[in-house]
Amino acid sequence: MSTFLVFKPYPMRIGQKIFIESGPRRGDWEVIDLSDRKVNLRCPFSGREVEWDRFCYLVEEGSGDWPHPE
Repeated sequence: MSTFLVFKPYPMRIGQKIFIESGPRRGDWEVIDLSDRKVNLRCPFSGREVEWDRFCYLVEEGSGDWPHPE
């Protein structure tokens, strides 16, 4: 028997506010559009909008100030 990890894509919804903890996409984003394969996000600081392949996996749910204080 082996031990393994199971990753499951998070079922995001339009309007959700997310925080990506690390990597090149790090920071606060708002989900503005979704398709089966893509997610469109907007930065609450710059207003920059991006479209990426769906990638998010839930690590933990949190509450508090959003956007995060710089």
